[in-house]
Amino acid sequence: METTAGTHVHHLRQVLLWPLRLMPATGADHTHQRPWEVLRGLGDAGGGSPWREVVDEFDGDAANFHERHYNEFVTFLPYVQRFLYGEARSGRGETSGAGMRVFRRHDVAKVRVTAREGDAPLTLSIVHTDLYFFFDVDVVMLNLEVSADDLALEAAQELLYRFGRGYPAGWDGEGKALHCMHSVEWLDARDRVLSRSDAQQRDAFLSHVCEKRAPRIAAHWQFMLEPLVYDLSDQPGALRYRQIEYYRMPVMAYLSLEDPRALSREDFIRLGLVTGQGRGSLPYSEEHLNDFERQVCYDRFWGGSGAAPDTRYLCSGLSLIVVGAARSDFFCCRDRGVLAQFRHQHFLLFLIAHLQKSSLLMFSDRLAEALNCLSVVDANSVRRFKRRIRSSFEGFLRFTHRYWFKDISEQTLVRALYQMCAAQLGLERLHAEVKVRVEDMNGYLEADSLRRQANTVVRLTVVTIFGLIGTVTTGFLGMNLLAEADAPMGRRLWIFGAVFLVTTVLTAYTMIKSKRLSDFLDVLSDERLPLWTKLKALVAVWRPEQN
Repeated sequence: METTAGTHVHHLRQVLLWPLRLMPATGADHTHQRPWEVLRGLGDAGGGSPWREVVDEFDGDAANFHERHYNEFVTFLPYVQRFLYGEARSGRGETSGAGMRVFRRHDVAKVRVTAREGDAPLTLSIVHTDLYFFFDVDVVMLNLEVSADDLALEAAQELLYRFGRGYPAGWDGEGKALHCMHSVEWLDARDRVLSRSDAQQRDAFLSHVCEKRAPRIAAHWQFMLEPLVYDLSDQPGALRYRQIEYYRMPVMAYLSLEDPRALSREDFIRLGLVTGQGRGSLPYSEEHLNDFERQVCYDRFWGGSGAAPDTRYLCSGLSLIVVGAARSDFFCCRDRGVLAQFRHQHFLLFLIAHLQKSSLLMFSDRLAEALNCLSVVDANSVRRFKRRIRSSFEGFLRFTHRYWFKDISEQTLVRALYQMCAAQLGLERLHAEVKVRVEDMNGYLEADSLRRQANTVVRLTVVTIFGLIGTVTTGFLGMNLLAEADAPMGRRLWIFGAVFLVTTVLTAYTMIKSKRLSDFLDVLSDERLPLWTKLKALVAVWRPEQN
């Protein structure tokens, strides 16, 4: 199969989106309700956090609100707009906040990467690094956008394939890390190294998995997330996170080429499925790739006409790639063209799809953890279990009404790409599965509550029935059975205490035996049973229980 060696990418944008689960503090049932306030407080304290909250264009100076922001806003349906941007509450211009908070750091300006040992390092510009927090969902997303110019297509393919990995997949026979960058270095504006990767330190990763039963996040990604702390590390931290999806980060990419038509089918397959550079062959079998164009490619603009001719979208769920012609002004336009759409509308649809997936996985994890911590013989464990399940049920309801969208836009391109993402990620199936699990748990709690109420009614009924005997007897004889009304106060108090104690003991004993007494009453009320059977049922009340 022919390859396109020497094909150059005029401009590359790569966007990584890494969903992580926020973990509660030890002993808590859920995370801090507003984790962005914790992060904001660390930043305001001075020196504790490089992250600063981003002032949205909709909340800032009108001079900074550009046409691309308007185009982004009107792309989405009203209920999605309210989630992304908030809404006006009154004619006085007051607004409610959006459903998310964004923080950005500016200290990391570049990243220097080396794909394989011996390769020339490549320095990428960091466009921005953001953290996205969401109301009522214990999920945080790291968003990193990098750019580069004049790259060989093979270098771009390797960058997409190797860069966005939370830790190495393994090591070869020589101890070199597989499938990830050989080296990654975060640089400041003066090219000073702030942090570097440790993927080649195999023993550290092996020992962590052996000890913690969980993977070790690579050092450069841990640095990027600070002051957020990996939950399984020994470092203290108010905000803690844990991996929730696959270690490969969902990726978006924009590639402008001289002639996109020069790319072979193999090139598009390797770009769309993010499999790295090839050696003149397909990454998988021909039978497996028969429906690649139907499943992954969106070819509405893959033609020689239109504002952005020869533009092709590739969507596999975990990736969203757009390839187009560098000669097209509209394709390269940062304000109104495809590049602007890629960085705004398409990024947001990708964000929404992966927010939905990560949130559903988070709810599933919370249910499993609640079950693992349940001990039915421990009353405190049962109470904590009920609180967790009810909290998960309430959170799932809020998620469904706030973030669960089946359609986000009526614009054909955005709607089609979102539906492709949702289908590839299996969001409908995952939502239905988690919904059934949550409803099953909540149904169990309701059934258990009804069972406990029924048992309480039975016990109270038994106590009332047997207490009725003494009540009727004393009532028939009269309350002056013991004429102590004129006795000294001390004697009356002594008699009152003795009667109170005896009554309490009898009531408690009746409660203890209430289950067996209830069984005896059932037998006693059955007219078909002989007297001897009823006497045996009475004797069984005091018979030792057999295992």
